[in-house]
Amino acid sequence: MWWDERVSARFRRNLQPTLTYWSVFFSFGLCIAFLGPTLLDLRCQTRSSLSQITWVFFSQQFCLLLGSCLGGVFKRTLAQSLLALFASSLAISLVFAIIPLCHDVVLLAVVMAVAGLAMGCIDTISNMQLVKIYQKDSAIFLQALHFFVGFGALLSPLIADPFLSDTNCILANSTNASSSLPQLRRALPHHPNLSHLELPPRGLLVTRVSYAFWIMALINLPVPIAVFLLLYKERMVPCLNGSSPPLLPADELALETRPGDKDELSTPAQRPHTPPGHEDLFSCCQSRNFQGASFTYFAVHITGALVLFMTDGIVGEYSGFVYSYAVEEPLAVVHKVAGYLPSLFWAFITLGRLISIPVSYRMKPATMVFINVVGVLITFLLLLIFSSSVVFLFVGTASLGLFLSSTFPSMLAYTEDILQYRGCATTVLVTGAGIGEMVLQLLVGSIIHDRGSYSFLVCGMIFGCLAFTFYALLVFFHRMYPNPSPGMEPQPRALFWDGSESST
Repeated sequence: MWWDERVSARFRRNLQPTLTYWSVFFSFGLCIAFLGPTLLDLRCQTRSSLSQITWVFFSQQFCLLLGSCLGGVFKRTLAQSLLALFASSLAISLVFAIIPLCHDVVLLAVVMAVAGLAMGCIDTISNMQLVKIYQKDSAIFLQALHFFVGFGALLSPLIADPFLSDTNCILANSTNASSSLPQLRRALPHHPNLSHLELPPRGLLVTRVSYAFWIMALINLPVPIAVFLLLYKERMVPCLNGSSPPLLPADELALETRPGDKDELSTPAQRPHTPPGHEDLFSCCQSRNFQGASFTYFAVHITGALVLFMTDGIVGEYSGFVYSYAVEEPLAVVHKVAGYLPSLFWAFITLGRLISIPVSYRMKPATMVFINVVGVLITFLLLLIFSSSVVFLFVGTASLGLFLSSTFPSMLAYTEDILQYRGCATTVLVTGAGIGEMVLQLLVGSIIHDRGSYSFLVCGMIFGCLAFTFYALLVFFHRMYPNPSPGMEPQPRALFWDGSESST
């Protein structure tokens, strides 16, 4: 095998929980990418204006951010984490099943808000639990985790595509009902205020998009079942515990010690019963967590979050607006051909995350992040130089997806390694990425509306430069960050301190 026996043994020992955390991230990916291609069919279903239906986007993204901030609340014990993951993954299946029944846009926004909260909890808890289990070996497993996001995000538009309407999905006698959905799909991201395009208040609804949601609900159903089986194995199902003795706090899955692990974990007295550092955002902000912390401690958190603010923001804005950019002048790509660009982007994100699994074992996370941000910067520069080439737009889209694919898990592993698995890196980075994806998408949409489609690439270039700048600052603060000596009590409080030096 291409990894050593120690990592392989730890993976075999934690096989079921690892596969379970990977599967819930498939649910996350399945839910994150379906809304764009189905939004206009949902507009027909709710008989709403485009300006009203686009608030569903905001509802999901805002609650995803809120769920990411609150996800650490459910992570105090392993039982709470697994119960939260079970509820979240089951909620996603229920959301898929309920969406076809939502004939009011407000109700649809509420349902998508529930989905956003579930996705945010999954995002925070799964990342945290894998870091807790594998610690300094977590980079490779985080790469695999985020591969499943890309796989789910690639799969959901492919499921929805056969059921999307090509013409007006409400039949009526009015001549105003003759507009085609492909034309509206082109206009949606470029012109956010299209409330003047009205649908007939009455008529026969002919959209078949409901079948796509029901198929996705069934595909996702094995995920909460897998989480329930892990709960049952760990004797944490509230009604099925029977007479089995409860697990000791130190026997939580993330802290499990077996023969052969003596070199990885120190004595039981050094293992905290509850991890003090990887908490929810509000707990992290408590002043007791900052006692004795240096300036570089805060700087590492902030610069790491800013890198992901930019890179995850690029993922959101590029996948959302590349279609609109392609169909406008000077490229004027045929609509059906341009429709392959978002799928190509997500396909190469998925491929990149798959490639990163073995690469991350041989290459340091800091090196991978450097390659990623430089690759993003060079790709946007070439896209600007060859802005009139349709062929290079496809090549650049694939290249951008490849370089962005492993940025998040590599940054998470790098930052946790700098902080010696103490502090609030996971919570802060997940929150920063969520804010970036929400804010930059809105910012780029308004700039394109005011300045034209060419500003799409200019914005990407600026964001890429900022990502590289923040990464350079992170490396600078890493050099300044104090490296605790073995046996010293770390400040602030330690999480999984094993007395070894940093591997960075």
